[in-house]
Amino acid sequence: MPVRTDVIAELRAAGCVFAEDEADLLLSVADGPGELAEMVAQRVAGLPLEHIVGFAEFCGRRIVVEPGVFVPRRRTELLVEQAARLLRPGAVVLDLCCGSGAAAAVLAGHDGVEVHAADIDPAAVRCARRNVEPLGGRVYEGDLYGPLPAELRGRIDVLVVNVPYVPTSEIALMPPEARLHEPAVALDGGTDGLDVARRMLAGSAEWLAPGAHLLLETSDEQAPTACALFTAAGLTPHLVHDDDRGAVVVLGSRP
Repeated sequence: MPVRTDVIAELRAAGCVFAEDEADLLLSVADGPGELAEMVAQRVAGLPLEHIVGFAEFCGRRIVVEPGVFVPRRRTELLVEQAARLLRPGAVVLDLCCGSGAAAAVLAGHDGVEVHAADIDPAAVRCARRNVEPLGGRVYEGDLYGPLPAELRGRIDVLVVNVPYVPTSEIALMPPEARLHEPAVALDGGTDGLDVARRMLAGSAEWLAPGAHLLLETSDEQAPTACALFTAAGLTPHLVHDDDRGAVVVLGSRP
């Protein structure tokens, strides 16, 4: 099997910023030199590391990530951490635009909560079911609230949402790993990046329980408009920042 220094050198030459860490991960999961060589070649070709090894590290868990599925970002851990602080025994949680179900899987690990998740992308839903349903959660396929069972209306206590929020004009500026290997439906948020957020907020009232919380990941640039949209939807917004992770979350409270 190639020595670690050889793998690091090959990854670094391909432009991998964290070549040492990536080499260690590939060496730890590869089943022999043949598979390692194939994995390194895939990484050099630009495939996301998570798609190659089949998982992403997220909030201390390994989340299954299949090829073609949006890879959960480290900044989204702030969204999940803020949601976890709001959980109470018996809470009903919904992870909307769930992707691989990373947020739902982490929140389902808390005792006494009922967790649901939904996404429009069939590949993401298949992946989310692998991550969430073994923990007792349920995953639905469809657009926003469309696939949810009627019995969830007015019962959701914590709504966690990571809508696609990259403005359409900025998709071409994203790293190749994202724009070439993740679905556009998980990235493209429309002209200002808030199109899906608008639809999500417009439909939230009938699903949220009294006193519920809605948490949305966004960007610094979009945060003022996002807060205004929360207010228009009858929610009191509060911004939470994490500069180390480059993360911004709008936390909205319903009376």
